[in-house]
Amino acid sequence: MTVTEQREPPVSAGAKEVRRLDRVIIRFAGDSGDGMQLTGDRFTSETASFGNDLSTLPNFPAEIRAPAGTLPGVSSFQLHFADHDILTPGDAPNVLVAMNPAALKANLADVPRGADIIVNTDEFTKRPMAKVGYATSPLEDGSLEAYNVHPVPLTTLTIEALKEFGLSRKEAERSKNMFALGLLSWMYHRPTEGTEKFLRAKFAKKPDIAEANVTAFRAGWNFGETTEDFAVSYEVAPATKDFPTGTYRNISGNLALSYGLVAAGRQADLPLYLGSYPITPASDILHELSKHKNFGVRTFQAEDEIAGIGAALGAAFGGALAVTTTSGPGVALKSETIGLAVSLELPLLIVDIQRGGPSTGLPTKTEQADLLQAMYGRNGEAPVPIVAPKTPADCFDAALDAARIALTYRTPVFLLSDGYLANGSEPWRIPDVEELPDLRVQFASGTNHQLADGTEVFWPYKRDEQTLARPWAVPGTPGLEHRIGGIEKQDGTGNISYDPANHDFMVRTRQAKIDGIQVADLTVDDPGGAATTLVLGWGSTYGPITAAVRRLRSEGENIAQAHLRHLNPFPPNLGELLAGYGRVVVPEMNLGQLSALLRAAYLVDVQRISQVNGMPFKAEELAQALKKARHVQ
Repeated sequence: MTVTEQREPPVSAGAKEVRRLDRVIIRFAGDSGDGMQLTGDRFTSETASFGNDLSTLPNFPAEIRAPAGTLPGVSSFQLHFADHDILTPGDAPNVLVAMNPAALKANLADVPRGADIIVNTDEFTKRPMAKVGYATSPLEDGSLEAYNVHPVPLTTLTIEALKEFGLSRKEAERSKNMFALGLLSWMYHRPTEGTEKFLRAKFAKKPDIAEANVTAFRAGWNFGETTEDFAVSYEVAPATKDFPTGTYRNISGNLALSYGLVAAGRQADLPLYLGSYPITPASDILHELSKHKNFGVRTFQAEDEIAGIGAALGAAFGGALAVTTTSGPGVALKSETIGLAVSLELPLLIVDIQRGGPSTGLPTKTEQADLLQAMYGRNGEAPVPIVAPKTPADCFDAALDAARIALTYRTPVFLLSDGYLANGSEPWRIPDVEELPDLRVQFASGTNHQLADGTEVFWPYKRDEQTLARPWAVPGTPGLEHRIGGIEKQDGTGNISYDPANHDFMVRTRQAKIDGIQVADLTVDDPGGAATTLVLGWGSTYGPITAAVRRLRSEGENIAQAHLRHLNPFPPNLGELLAGYGRVVVPEMNLGQLSALLRAAYLVDVQRISQVNGMPFKAEELAQALKKARHVQ
């Protein structure tokens, strides 16, 4: 993806030329201790406040501290921002900021010819270069001639700027990421007030450190303004015309999901209870929800995954909106209790932030490979609804939707996000409370069945005729005492039953309840109405698929697109839609799990496009794969 310049004459700011661009992709890369995620977060926040559309891709190692200066220790943060609607963090950076040789070597293959590379020359000494296999300096051997290289002694300049603070060299050197941030902020005309305020708040207990970081940030900005090496700066206008009127903020998927859960609790007028065990990349939800006791949120960090979901299910029995958060390995441990929740027919949200597997796999990388686990990963016939958000901001709405299903139908619900959505961010329009759905439920308050002798009793498994949901009776309600447990229940009474006919009836009833969940029809984006190829996706593939489809349409390809939020049950019109296209192509970050489900359910010859490298699809690569799939006979 290349930078496209608008055909407007450059304007002048003093002696420096200013060029207007419609979009830019920047990647900050350095050692895990160089603060690249913080640098990217701050640049993103200022970009959001400026009004650009944006999409981000943090990428960091799983180790708490990989060996300094090595390839496994490289951490990066990519930001794509524009004056129009964008959907992905971009395929390739227009600007790479490389803090050391490892960062350059790990990321150079992604950088297109002609792009800008800003390198910290202070780190290109013999030992750091030898760690990553550079026999000679790439800054001197001509290997970077295809790029616009800007050699900047970031470490030296930072230490010089902070001399007045009396810091040790090591302490001063830590601020070099703020120097780089200041330089890039000048280069792309980003606001600075928010970052300075953030730094003073972050280091409020260490005011000298706070001012040192602010000074380094300002020094980087001034360096860009005065150095002859950066003769041009760039403007990217706000994307105001592509967004509905409202108040926006930058938000990550995990934060949006957390807010969605809090909103669901408030809209249901129920306490929100999270029983969780920390696991990458879901831990941020536990961290965030622990801050919101004032909204009736209670968080419990359990000793393990099994205890976490056990506590959550107990809270559901007690009348709370219950949630447990995890990733794929944790889902495996929770599977028995999920089956118990199916038997008890209690509302419970299982939030699975998917990551690369199997086993421990790739803890900090993304994948969509838990779909079949969510669908079938329990003993017996234990159906569970599945909801999947499509963008970081959409995690808010998906959380509300999952809560609606859980509360209405008295069932555990899987919410399948992934590492790309969880850590990525985009602008989110803050909704008015009036826009949120009413999720209030009625607890059982009295008897609901009359025996043959006229006695009024409470039957815990007497169902609502429309939803097949059983009544939700809060413990301690007089006269509503009832049995729960994992052994099969008798229809209506809830008594233990080993009767074959009753078991058959209960199994089919629980399945019918899930099959009958009300979900919206699937809408198809088919501008001409005559496309013969449908690209169908789910979850976080939405951005890359939409970007790829846009590219193909701009080249004259007639292609339709649809995206699934509800994976169990499928939308009621899905079979009819699939039958209406001669070719159905499903890109997903696994080896074809949705494809297999569609083939089984609708006998459709689905073509799959699979990627399992721990990274999201690149729009250009996906466009080429779709074009190839579309024209295969």
